[in-house]
Amino acid sequence: MAKTYDIVIDGKTCSAEHGEYLWDVAKRNGIEIPALCRSEAFPEHRASCRVCIVEVVARGRSKVVTSCVYPIEGECEVHTNSPRILQNRKVLIALLAARAPESDLMAAMASHMGASEGYERLEPLDAGKCILCGLCVQACESMGTGAISTVNRGVDKEINTPYGAASDDCIGCLSCANVCPTDSIPFMEDSMTRTIWNQTFELSRCKECGRVLGTQQMSDVELCDACRRKAIANELAETYRFV
Repeated sequence: MAKTYDIVIDGKTCSAEHGEYLWDVAKRNGIEIPALCRSEAFPEHRASCRVCIVEVVARGRSKVVTSCVYPIEGECEVHTNSPRILQNRKVLIALLAARAPESDLMAAMASHMGASEGYERLEPLDAGKCILCGLCVQACESMGTGAISTVNRGVDKEINTPYGAASDDCIGCLSCANVCPTDSIPFMEDSMTRTIWNQTFELSRCKECGRVLGTQQMSDVELCDACRRKAIANELAETYRFV
């Protein structure tokens, strides 16, 4: 059985297992620590945005840590919104907002943190919404495609397909766009096609109800889940009608 500790987060005593990450302990106890790169779909993806910093006091010493990758190894006291943390988080938000000046989410967070003036004085690092959290790359890899990745270095770093061209590995599933916290991955869709990452895909529809199933590259099924269940029920009813 894992060893447990009593830790205090913002005055609330919480039980934590040895090695459990601080962010997870806080969430389990209803204590919200802001984070931009966390997704329940990819719990192992951590520490990209650093917004979840907190102040930990242990053995008489205080330090700033990234809560999503800080393992609990003993009793401690945690402050999620101390003056020190608020100031550091304000700087982080300002830098992220400067990287993603077109993001409504980052503008709102900067305004909430009082960082608007700070990031507006900074030279924009990009003209888009991407904060390079990496969730989209993780989502693409989970689909077994790996069509997008982080390319270039320094201020030129971005998420893209190889050479910015249409990728044979992309299936147009929208997993990347759906997981993005800042809506930075644009796509267009009409009744027949979906366009994303410089590539247009033909949509596949349920042959019974016409509901969009995805792109033709995603699946070769002909019925949506609802129509498939209905078809199975009809087959069973027909089979046992005279029993």
